[in-house]
Amino acid sequence: MSNQPYEGYGEGYDPYAQQQQPQQAQAQAQAWPGHQQQAYDDAQGDQQYTQQWQGQTWDTQVQQTRPAASDLAYFPPQNYQAEPQSYDPYAQAQPPRPDVPEAQTPAPSAGDGYGPPSLAGNTRITDAQRARLEGRSPIIEPGMQPAGLTAVLALLLSVTAQVGSYALVVPLVILQAVTAAGWFRLNGMWPARQGIALAFAGALVADVALLAAGRENGPAAILGTLGVWVLLSLVMQLRSHADPDTRITGLMATVASAALAIVAAGHLAADPDAVTVGAAAVAVAILARALPLPTAASVVVSLLAAAGAGIAVGGATGMGAKGALLGAGAGVCALIGHRVASYDYPSRFVHFTAGVALPLAVAAPAVYVLGRALG
Repeated sequence: MSNQPYEGYGEGYDPYAQQQQPQQAQAQAQAWPGHQQQAYDDAQGDQQYTQQWQGQTWDTQVQQTRPAASDLAYFPPQNYQAEPQSYDPYAQAQPPRPDVPEAQTPAPSAGDGYGPPSLAGNTRITDAQRARLEGRSPIIEPGMQPAGLTAVLALLLSVTAQVGSYALVVPLVILQAVTAAGWFRLNGMWPARQGIALAFAGALVADVALLAAGRENGPAAILGTLGVWVLLSLVMQLRSHADPDTRITGLMATVASAALAIVAAGHLAADPDAVTVGAAAVAVAILARALPLPTAASVVVSLLAAAGAGIAVGGATGMGAKGALLGAGAGVCALIGHRVASYDYPSRFVHFTAGVALPLAVAAPAVYVLGRALG
């Protein structure tokens, strides 16, 4: 054999050199495992500062117009080879722009009783609070339909008073139940089943005490029941697990509801003729108040109508002209109850409970006192 190199491969060609080079490279990689990784990191580091990126920087974010929320909702993949710009590694770590959460905040539902939410940390306010801030009145009067129901219930009281005490109890119990429920809803507390049940139970106890003790002992029966029910309301709120502010609000609502429902039993303690005259005057006054008239004119017309009804019904019952004073007094109390039921943007439920019952419930003490004074 010849020792000369193979022809056609050039001078000094060794056919085994290509097989020896991979083996040598592998041996070097095993011998120096960190050398290769360091070389790779150096290459990547050099590429990081020489490669051009496409993205937002502080300069471009300040000079460009603020993008819309819809444009920020989806970011397409970036092409890092096109339109080279200066790369800022801290620009991508900036917090989201404040206009993005503002644009994504859902709008409040219509008719929820609150204004739009405030992103500055302020609490949402009710329509009544907004009306006060804007100088508008938070009063909405019940209207003609609740006035018609009040007139029907008043006429039932007026007629059954002449029949007897047990007949008068039927519309009176309805009045007391509607009073208890309406007062709690008027105060924004619903459902408040325990408070409503307690107030209504007190009214029933007062009715039973009046039927057992008689009209001559009416004040003692009413005041005694009221005192006991104030203590029961206090005990019930002390056992509540609500926060102190809620306990105070619940206590006041329960005591007021029980007081109104129990005081409505004054119709049962009053003279039957006084109940007939006073209930008729309340019916006429509330119907007149619901007429589409200016407030001052409506109040005057209502009081005149109540006095006129007192004269008319008083003549039929034997009270005569004294019925005008009784009718006017009952009318004043009825208008006060009507005003209370109209306060603070009440709902339709309030109009058909408190708006119906409060004029008659508030008028009960006047019917009792004026009936005894004029009789």
